[in-house]
Amino acid sequence: MRATAMAGGLALALLAPVLPAAAADGTCARDLLVAQSSQRVAIDRLETLGDSEADRCRGWRQHVDTMRRAAAVYGRCLTGPERAGRLEQVQGQEREFSAMLQTRCKGR
Repeated sequence: MRATAMAGGLALALLAPVLPAAAADGTCARDLLVAQSSQRVAIDRLETLGDSEADRCRGWRQHVDTMRRAAAVYGRCLTGPERAGRLEQVQGQEREFSAMLQTRCKGR
């Protein structure tokens, strides 16, 4: 139990520099951890998609959904250059994969 609390505290301490004072109420800290973790998992998942077009389309849809959720959290919980950078990253991926879905995944 103590190791878990220490690991959670360390993760929050690492995130502390990117949290604005008003958003550091616990909810944003947790939401940012979840968003960052989900973003990493989504990127890793892209590398393991199946060979079929249906598998790729399903994976791309999941990726777009994850990037949209992460953007909502970053927009709500971050400020300044950190907010701009994170939003640019996830919104750029969302646009890129949405475009691929539109052109390559009609009806799949």
